[in-house]
Amino acid sequence: MATTQPLRNKTDIQRLKNYFLEREEYRNYALITIGLNTALRISDILQIRWCDVYNQQTHGFLTHIHLTEQKTQKETYILLNKAVKEALALYQRTRKTFQPQDYLFSSKKNPSQPISRVQAFRIIKEAVDALDLGEHISCHSLRKTFGYQAWKEGAEPALLMNIYNHSSFEITKRYLCINQDDKDELFFKMNL
Repeated sequence: MATTQPLRNKTDIQRLKNYFLEREEYRNYALITIGLNTALRISDILQIRWCDVYNQQTHGFLTHIHLTEQKTQKETYILLNKAVKEALALYQRTRKTFQPQDYLFSSKKNPSQPISRVQAFRIIKEAVDALDLGEHISCHSLRKTFGYQAWKEGAEPALLMNIYNHSSFEITKRYLCINQDDKDELFFKMNL
């Protein structure tokens, strides 16, 4: 069985986001953007409600999302960055109404429930196939992409280990699919 891969270059990340923007699928655009920018598992993303990201009294987005991760039962606080807030604002403008307790990614068939993990996979897989981004890209790729891109930007290994709750950087390296191509790129760039 092949390992789920991160999106390794920023052009592919932008192509994936643009796929949903161009089709005016703002819910799916927000889903992808949150996945890429929070390192959350898809099961946690699907449980987010509007009240977790938006304050209706002040009519503004919160600075952080606070949740308990389903898999680990650990509490986490994640900054909602500019990209996430912009995606959510775009999505919010296209919705007729929403209540604070509504799921952010509610099902079209049953608006009182979030979309399923299977539906999230279908959304991503359809885009990945249409864009020919590779066969091992899935919902979990969004979480891995965050870490991979953070690592490429020079994020401290201890910080990435903490974000992913890994006990060693070896585990984090395997998880992020850091491979020989990445090492080759570093050696190529050095030229001291």
